[in-house]
Amino acid sequence: GALIAAIVVGTFKVFHAGGHPIAAAAIPPPLPATVSVLSTWLLLKAFSNGCAAMTGVEAVSNGVTAFREPRAKNAQNALTVIIATLIVLLYGTAWLATKYHIMAMDPSEHGYQSLLSLIVMAVFGRGLMYHFTMWSVFLALAFSANTAFAGFPRLARTIAMNDYLPHVFTLRGRRLLFSHGIYALTGFTFVILIMFEGNTERLISLYAIGAFLAFTLSQAGMVKHWHKEKDNRHRHWLMLINGTGAVATGITTCIVLVAKFTSGAWVTALLIPILILLMVGVKRHYTRVREAVRMGKLNLSNLQEPLVVIPMARWDRMTEKALRFGVLLSKDIQVVNVEADDSRDVLTPMWEENVLQPIRERGLQEPQLITLHSSYRLVISPLMDYILELEQQHPDRKITVLLPELVVHHWWENLLHNQRVQLLKLLLLLRGRQRIIVVDIPWYL
Repeated sequence: GALIAAIVVGTFKVFHAGGHPIAAAAIPPPLPATVSVLSTWLLLKAFSNGCAAMTGVEAVSNGVTAFREPRAKNAQNALTVIIATLIVLLYGTAWLATKYHIMAMDPSEHGYQSLLSLIVMAVFGRGLMYHFTMWSVFLALAFSANTAFAGFPRLARTIAMNDYLPHVFTLRGRRLLFSHGIYALTGFTFVILIMFEGNTERLISLYAIGAFLAFTLSQAGMVKHWHKEKDNRHRHWLMLINGTGAVATGITTCIVLVAKFTSGAWVTALLIPILILLMVGVKRHYTRVREAVRMGKLNLSNLQEPLVVIPMARWDRMTEKALRFGVLLSKDIQVVNVEADDSRDVLTPMWEENVLQPIRERGLQEPQLITLHSSYRLVISPLMDYILELEQQHPDRKITVLLPELVVHHWWENLLHNQRVQLLKLLLLLRGRQRIIVVDIPWYL
């Protein structure tokens, strides 16, 4: 409304002054003419700059699912209003710029003002109406930034549902938004703003390519859609309309890309193929996982008890809990103790009294105590070698490794205890095969 008011007042002043209006406030003089002939290249650059003003209308097509029913009709109405408003504002400001002889300033120039600011200042001066209009523009731009944060998470969810993005983008946060899409967009925005030093002139050209590429793809997709609609008697006419749109926006995309390549468009030209390759890679991964885990009827063959392995350095409450669980799982238990050649054996002297005697009294199968000697005080390596050797010796059995683990109250207390269990768990998962099963036995301090 403020901009339309500026256009109406400015148009009145133009006609009242006989086509030669006087600016209400001092504005910078026009830049000196550096070209006398309107070359094709200059025309293409002007065209690409004008196309940047078209960005934003894609928010409607990207967000059709956000409209209430009938969605298509409501989205069409919204798009019609937006385009009509855009025509009035774009043509009105361009016309006033020529009548007041206003040219765009160099963004790096001291005291830089946008073309819109110069036009409003020429019409209203630097008074209340100027500040009201410019703050209105500022608020509109702030709200328009929300379209990406509203549209991208839903778009990312749709792509993720088709396996071309990580499935985490399909999850809703506690505020019922697709939070991970918002986090990703915020991070990318942060990087791009730093790369382009917050220069909106360069950022808009970057955005225009993505917007017009979206226009081209959506129009081409509609051509394919109408081609499939064999029952629609108007489909050839509709295909012509969308085909014309696809060709027009496709040519525009190429022009903007060439004209703005050195101004930052190279980022989009490089990023889009990389994103496509990443999405194809994600799709292949999910397809491979789906094929690998596909299963039919329950397989009940070869249901032997597992061979249980319990690494144990000393006898305490943690290892006692692991051994109790091992007795529940299998009759074949091996307790593995790694001893350095120059250290004192603390497990063997108490093994008979504290472990074997209670087991014999209950008539249970006795576990084996295996002592591995390490010449260099290594613990993980001898354990890994022994477990992998067991796996080779028993090709028809599962090897279940029970890992006693201390769980502390505060995160910083983990720094006071060694993390051998975590390292052993990681190595078993990476180097072991499908027959090695790792089980955490937590003991809460």
